[in-house]
Amino acid sequence: MTGEQYPTTADVTHGARRLTLRYRGLCRLGEVGRSRAGRPLLMLTVGQGPRNVLVVAGPHANEAAVGGATVLRLAERIAETCRSGAGDGSTWHFLLCIDPDGAALNEPWLPGPYTLRRHYEHFFRPCAAEQPEWLPHDGTVRSAALPETRTLVGLLDRLRPVLQCSLHGIDVGGSFVQLTRDVPGVAERIGKSAAELDIPLESGSSDAFQWPSPGPGVYVMPPASDPAAGDGAHSTWAHAERYDGVTAIVEVPMWACDRAADTTPHPDADRALRTAGAALRRDLPTVARMLARIDPRTIGADGPMLRTVRELVGIGPQLSAEWDPAVRPAGAGPLPEMTTARVTSIQVYAQRIPLRAAAMLRRIAALPAVTRLVDSWCEAYEAAYRPRWVPVDDQVEQQARSVMAVYEELRS
Repeated sequence: MTGEQYPTTADVTHGARRLTLRYRGLCRLGEVGRSRAGRPLLMLTVGQGPRNVLVVAGPHANEAAVGGATVLRLAERIAETCRSGAGDGSTWHFLLCIDPDGAALNEPWLPGPYTLRRHYEHFFRPCAAEQPEWLPHDGTVRSAALPETRTLVGLLDRLRPVLQCSLHGIDVGGSFVQLTRDVPGVAERIGKSAAELDIPLESGSSDAFQWPSPGPGVYVMPPASDPAAGDGAHSTWAHAERYDGVTAIVEVPMWACDRAADTTPHPDADRALRTAGAALRRDLPTVARMLARIDPRTIGADGPMLRTVRELVGIGPQLSAEWDPAVRPAGAGPLPEMTTARVTSIQVYAQRIPLRAAAMLRRIAALPAVTRLVDSWCEAYEAAYRPRWVPVDDQVEQQARSVMAVYEELRS
């Protein structure tokens, strides 16, 4: 699927069905599980080779649309390659959306207009316990609470893929790839593609703050025993390693921020980090106070948005402990070199998290004070980073090229 509009989950399902008709015998669509709400979890399979590749779209509900469009583009290209006789012996499996329940809550935004204000007017992302890629910390994989998680783990155990690709996205920043094992050549490939599409590379991602980076826009997850691995150590990313498989987490931005690629030293990193940390610890309690003032009878039953808001407003102090000099634990190791890109990624993060909490609170209780807060924070977000829209087609193309770069370099 191409064009200037994100597809809904129904659009992606329809596109997958069309591919099975167009490429009979090469493409197969089947149900592999059910969501918490009973929606089907569908997988499109292309090819019949002995090696397996698994591509997962929609691991975060707010990122499902671009991932859905990407799996259709990749599936069509691979099917065409197989039909021409140029296949290389791999079978590709595409989970169309691993969290269709969450994706449905973001769909009012998909037709556009594509502005930050409109995006956050319809924003939803579940709390950590309700995100399908996270596994229980006790290692008992089969006890995972979510049926979506159990489905994904079951597929990994059955397919034992040489490569698993998890399709993610961010609102403001640059494109990057996180790997569970270094794959030489990927940085050059994604860098060339990003330059062609005028998308900056995220060269200091706060998501991989202490991870080694073999090249711009590429980060390698430390071993699960290393605290720097963070949540990745308890995830379906790491689960694939038991079969000697590599996982690639592919990120593309909706809005590009060119400072995300600036690797020059930041002129005053200490002050910038302290300011970002103080803002995070100020803004999340602001949302908490608004939540506390709302009559519980107007909110209704405990729902997924309310659970996320409560989680976010309660974890403000710990979110900045890794990088804010004002609250870092005594004896913590030195920070990496604080480039403009790295500081910018942290600053974006510090503004993004409270904005998400406020935006979801607005959807729960559209009170004037909450609406004004979301509006003002969206304006401040835009003023701080001057983000420029990345066309949907370019987001999809960068994501698809990143997947193929990892696959082809892994196979070379």
